[in-house]
Amino acid sequence: MEPKQIEEIMDIIKDFFPENTSIAISDTNEYLYYQPSKKVDLKIKPGDPVKEGSAAHKALTYGQKINTYIESDVFGVPYYGMSIPLIEEGETKGAVTAIFPQKPSPFLTNYITIKIDDCWYPIKHNQVIYLETQLRKTFVKTMNREGYHRLNLSDLELFLAPDSFIRCHRSYIVNIDFIEEIQPDSHSTFLLIMKDGTRIPVSQRYASYFRRSLGF
Repeated sequence: MEPKQIEEIMDIIKDFFPENTSIAISDTNEYLYYQPSKKVDLKIKPGDPVKEGSAAHKALTYGQKINTYIESDVFGVPYYGMSIPLIEEGETKGAVTAIFPQKPSPFLTNYITIKIDDCWYPIKHNQVIYLETQLRKTFVKTMNREGYHRLNLSDLELFLAPDSFIRCHRSYIVNIDFIEEIQPDSHSTFLLIMKDGTRIPVSQRYASYFRRSLGF
């Protein structure tokens, strides 16, 4: 990961988290960047390996966003980690991890603002049916509106509740509440029929995680 990419990532996420948040960026093996906070400091240094059992390691292993409490046996201090893998063309390149002294509740708005023509509309997260990558932006679909958000899908995934939203494809995140039916598809994958009639694929990369998350 190039230094310019790290700067771009920090420019996107730095305003979304409170001051007591530490931020770590890694590739698939080691940490590339670390910004500690006054509340929690894991003493990470660039070049340190990604430790097994850490939030970053879990995100890299499963290829999915991870929100989890990590015990003190990993870094010497307990923390609550929110980590998301950075995926390019279907390949995991690294992870961005937000580190909190305790579970944030709540710390982000429950709205996502979309643009339709020349106007912006705040949409509650629970109204979103699915999100789709389109032309380096994110297409957001609700029962009543559809529009675009400026952030890409992986950046937006940081701010969606993992108990409601699940990534099922590199191009799609769906709201579980709007899944009408799950149909078997070829090569051990699935096809989702959403309540608005949209048909969304679950790719082979995400199929196992999808089954495990929904318990079937």
